[in-house]
Amino acid sequence: MMASRIAHFQNSSGHDRIEIGVREFMCVGANPPFDHPHVFLDMGRDNEKVCPYCSTLYVFNGTLTAEETKPKNCLYRVVAA
Repeated sequence: MMASRIAHFQNSSGHDRIEIGVREFMCVGANPPFDHPHVFLDMGRDNEKVCPYCSTLYVFNGTLTAEETKPKNCLYRVVAA
């Protein structure tokens, strides 16, 4: 469950737009080692936000959960070493 932590999203595939189910989140850019500083973004009452580092447009979609994205597989997960 994502209630106690901020969702992180990545854009390794270079999508112009990613739909997400949260308004507060972190963008990491592409997956490491090609990531940018992990930046906290807050849409507030708006329905979209552009990452100032990678220019990915994030669009709020209320039908998605905190762990879903359109296109799929843009949720960033830390891989244990």
